[in-house]
Amino acid sequence: MNPIDWIDANIVDLLNGLSLGMLLFIVAVGLSLVFGMMDVLNLAHGALFLAGAYVGVAVLGDGEVGLAVFALALLVAAAVGVVSGAALAGLTRPLAHRGHLDQALLTLGIALVVADGLAAIFGEDVQSVPAPAGIDGRVSVLGHTYPTYRLVLIGVGLALAVVVHAVLERTALGAVVRATVADRAMVRAVGIDTRKVLLGVFVFAAVLAMVGGLLAAPVLGAQPGLDDRMLLLALVVVVVGGLGSVRGALVGALLIGQVQVLGVSLLPEYASFLLFGAMALVLLLRPAGLLPAKSGVPA
Repeated sequence: MNPIDWIDANIVDLLNGLSLGMLLFIVAVGLSLVFGMMDVLNLAHGALFLAGAYVGVAVLGDGEVGLAVFALALLVAAAVGVVSGAALAGLTRPLAHRGHLDQALLTLGIALVVADGLAAIFGEDVQSVPAPAGIDGRVSVLGHTYPTYRLVLIGVGLALAVVVHAVLERTALGAVVRATVADRAMVRAVGIDTRKVLLGVFVFAAVLAMVGGLLAAPVLGAQPGLDDRMLLLALVVVVVGGLGSVRGALVGALLIGQVQVLGVSLLPEYASFLLFGAMALVLLLRPAGLLPAKSGVPA
């Protein structure tokens, strides 16, 4: 089979891999920046993603919803993300100099509490969340029908990647963030409160995780265990793409999204081996990841 025929035969899986990659980017870029900037290994990130999905269950229900109601749900998820991010930043701050093991144990404990609490409230069954009316249909892509919402999701992920990169590279706020990563003492010396900068990054990451969970809910649903799966994939993305790098998170997410979807579709018995095999290959050839941040500065 020539490449064009192969692409035509697998176009739906390729688009599914692209949409999963965009979801992984939304989750992984926040995780990468928090680890790269604050040196905090936040294993509660997946629980925030799951909480965002259950915000969709609580606000949207399982009936038809309009874009305005969906936008309201996004605002609710973002607000919960702000509070959660601030709380996590405060809880992890005393452990800043005690190593990653203590941070991992604390945030893992928080993740388990959150996941069990959500299961107690919403139950163990898979909860479905509707896509907004107007983008809940299907369109033709190269002769194949494909859900409109997933295409919108791809566009949202790409737009977010452009915005985050532009803010970090082209604005005064981004300059402060980069300077805080490079030389925190110097930033404090010029009168900038680096604690607020670090808090802002943690809150930003939590908001992305919550919003990502809500955006994923019409595709993946909300169910116990979703947090663990997405956290594992996001960690693989961070390792493959390079720590603290926006471009690395995007490239890593697109790669892992395709490996995951095509692996499950074409070689289901080897899917997990392909996922971690791809990570091992990248680390063997480029130990710092595909596009690591230079000198710890987000790229």
